Amino acid sequence: MSTRTTTKTILILGAVVVVAAFAYMLSGRIGNNLVYFYTPSELLAEGSKAYGAKVRLGGQVVPGSVKWDAPTTDLRFVMQDGKAQIAVHSQGAPPQMFRDGIGVVVEGKYVESGTFEANELLVKHSNEYRPPKPGQQPEEMYKSLIKAGAP
Repeated sequence: MSTRTTTKTILILGAVVVVAAFAYMLSGRIGNNLVYFYTPSELLAEGSKAYGAKVRLGGQVVPGSVKWDAPTTDLRFVMQDGKAQIAVHSQGAPPQMFRDGIGVVVEGKYVESGTFEANELLVKHSNEYRPPKPGQQPEEMYKSLIKAGAP
């Protein structure tokens, strides 16, 4: 076999492997690992198709809606995007920066009761560092829900 034939065979085999891998991904095997991002209004627009699908939901915490039971680590709040609101339920302590009016992203499933059951809660924040004002203590800048005395 000549060098030219061997090179041509290797290229053809490589192309077959690439096409087979691409076909495998398109056949739906990768679809189970995708997580889509929605706003509350987009999720509600999906109707019954939204139930049970693992998604990320982004919006703003409605002021006055946060209810956290520290002993049971049960967190409930309402998220909005300016057009629609969705009740969110999560287990575990929220991030220290979590508060009314802050932007959040939750990952989980929307259930038929109309509540978003979150298994992950992320707080959106600025990437800019702001030093404390003269005389301001760090505890004043970053209060947790426990320190703030939330119910």
